[in-house]
Amino acid sequence: MGELLKELRIRRYESESDGAKVEELERRCEVGPSESIFLFTDTMGDPICRIRNSPMYIMLVAEMDKALVGVIQGSIKVVTIHNHPPKDLAKVGYVLGLRVSPNHRRRGIGSRLVMRLEEWFNSNDVDYAYMATEKDNIASKRIFMEKFTYTKFRTPSILVNPVNHHHNLQISSNIEISRLKIEQAEFLYRRFMSSYEFFPNDIDNILRNKLSLGTFVANFKGDHNNNFWGDDDFGSSNNNNNGKVVPKSWAMLSVWNSGEIFKMRLGKAPISCLLYTKSWCLIDKIFPCLKLTTLPDFFNPFGFYFMYGLYHDGPFSGKLVRALCQFVHNMASKSKDENCKIIVTEVGGGSDNNNKNDDDELNNHIPHWKLLSCPEDLWCIKALKNHHQFQGTTTTTTTNTFNELTKTPPTRALFVDPREV
Repeated sequence: MGELLKELRIRRYESESDGAKVEELERRCEVGPSESIFLFTDTMGDPICRIRNSPMYIMLVAEMDKALVGVIQGSIKVVTIHNHPPKDLAKVGYVLGLRVSPNHRRRGIGSRLVMRLEEWFNSNDVDYAYMATEKDNIASKRIFMEKFTYTKFRTPSILVNPVNHHHNLQISSNIEISRLKIEQAEFLYRRFMSSYEFFPNDIDNILRNKLSLGTFVANFKGDHNNNFWGDDDFGSSNNNNNGKVVPKSWAMLSVWNSGEIFKMRLGKAPISCLLYTKSWCLIDKIFPCLKLTTLPDFFNPFGFYFMYGLYHDGPFSGKLVRALCQFVHNMASKSKDENCKIIVTEVGGGSDNNNKNDDDELNNHIPHWKLLSCPEDLWCIKALKNHHQFQGTTTTTTTNTFNELTKTPPTRALFVDPREV
């Protein structure tokens, strides 16, 4: 094995010479037993699309005998991490897209790629590295948690709802939904969500990105404060915004068009799943009056909308969250792109810690199909360095913050960055 690894070369990705090879590697890696379901990712000629919108990013490739045998991607940003000096902000590196050719596995290639990516993180002064994987992905957990000492951090839920292009969802006439200007949206996010774990410090760049389809707020008609969203001078530094306060119950979210950068397709599925899909579509065509939620055709490439920045407050705000989700569904169903087949969101939490929080409530208000959703995604984190900050006679270190992150039940919601979906 040592001799084989001496022949291994790890270098930066080069789009002209590596693009087609990386896409072929992706296709070969996403295969498996016939009884399983696999999603193929179609990057539409841009293998680096999933990180291209991040502030800093890199893709590394592994070569052996002039053949491309492995890839890994990483991105860097500044986010909120509580009790991290200074000002609760830390630089984090995100690890994703680790792939090794099926014919070259168990030779240490994946480990070498992770090692080189962590070296890039360290050279850019990153405090923590983190990654996300499926809870049942044994191979991924083995390399990251056992070999590279990443620790379980959070188990957010991925909620998926199909888009029915034939039926619009009815939103209560008692609810008003408004689209915010980018400056208004940034003000609200920084005011109400900047304390969330992993809130991105460059939220303004996300909101201004061409893939962001807008930020929307919902409140009940008749609420005396419902003109709050329409102020031209919105964003005042005063908490009451020139004498006005937010409605008693309200909710907000933003929408990201992931289907513009990559598509997905179901690679394999049990025959029962295939028959179920076809039968459901047939029933909907024969009995349109039933207005069934049609199960999309996942066997052809499809895109999706990602809802991020979900926030709600007030005694009846759950109904407003549901209304916003229905509004986004109708956006997708009315769009010219009929390839948008699902709406996805990921809400952080930690239900395994028996600690009910804001995101546990959100799960109950967001429409989703259990058949398509994942109740527990797995996020893992690793401290890459120690910070020392003296405050009187005490010393604050990254290690202390890391221990709090991984051993203390979550008390705040987790902000999921749409650029990392």
